[in-house]
Parts: sequence; structure tokens; C-alpha cells
Amino acid sequence: MSVTQIILKRSFDVFCSLWVVCVLFLPILLLIFIASFDTKGTGLFFQKRVGLNGQSFVIYKIRTMSVKDDSISRFGSFLRTLKIDELPQFLNVLMGTMSIVGPRPDVIGFADALIGDDRKVLEVKPGITSDASIKYFNEEELLRGKVNLDYVDRIWQDKVKLNKEYVENWTFKRDLKIILTTIKLILKR
Repeated sequence: MSVTQIILKRSFDVFCSLWVVCVLFLPILLLIFIASFDTKGTGLFFQKRVGLNGQSFVIYKIRTMSVKDDSISRFGSFLRTLKIDELPQFLNVLMGTMSIVGPRPDVIGFADALIGDDRKVLEVKPGITSDASIKYFNEEELLRGKVNLDYVDRIWQDKVKLNKEYVENWTFKRDLKIILTTIKLILKR
């Protein structure tokens, strides 16, 4: 990306995430409060993820899994279905560790382990949504009952390919299309 493209993308991210945080601040706090009771833990979930240039950062989500037995709670299932658990990531966008659109940030051990040309996906900030997120919108359902190797061998490699293609062919128009497609998928649920 050129300097102009980076400035355009960051300006858009700041404007949109400020709007989302201002408008949804109280509802997000309420959801975090409910999630605290539902999961018997802190309602805000923190986890280290791999970001720009392979550097780790802390991602924010609304907790959806019970602290007691690591199962997805009923309320958590509702949040995940509508991707509402991802809303706190707009704080990550404001802080500059994420973008609205970009490769989804993975846990340590996946993206940071990429080699060669595949490391291109680390040249941009990770995003809340992406082409890969859209294609694998129902990833949990796809993987239900399958072993982890299936994920690594099939889905992970496809996500890397999609994310590389995104980095190599970024346009502002493409980001807008990804955002609109994501919103449509959420609204269909």
C-alpha cells in the first residue's frame, strides 16, 4: 500500500470506529455485564493475537465461553451467531492495533509461523472482517466434529491464500464491499 492508501484506510477506520464506539458504548457495556453473569467470568475477554509485522497485541471480545467448563454459553451462542462478541474490537481499531478490514488476527502459532510469500498477510493490520471471514462465516459449523488437522490443511491454507490476495490487491472500494457483505451476512441471521 502507498502512504496515501494507508492514510485513507486509517482515516476511515478511525471515523467508523469512533462512531461505533460512541453509539454502541452503553449497549456494549450492558452485553459485557450480562456475559459476566452468563459465563461466571469477566465479561470482557482478552487474548494475545498476531498483528502487523508478526507483532503480538491484545484483542478484545465479549466473553462467550463459560469459565467453568470452556463450553459456549447460551448467551454466548447468541452473541457469536450475530458476531456481536466482536464489537469491542472497534477499540482495537481506535488504538491502531487492528483495522476494520484485513486478515483476521490469529492466535500465536499460526500467522506468526508463516514462511516465505505467505508472510505478506502480516504486512497489513489485522481486521474485524475480511474476504476469508466472509467465505468462512459459518466456520464453527463447518468444523463441528472434525479434527484440527482438517482446519490446518484445508481451511487455514485457503484463508492464507485469500488474505494474500487481499493484501496484494487492496482498494478502498474493496474494503467497502467487504464491510457491506459482512453486514448483509449478519442481518440474514
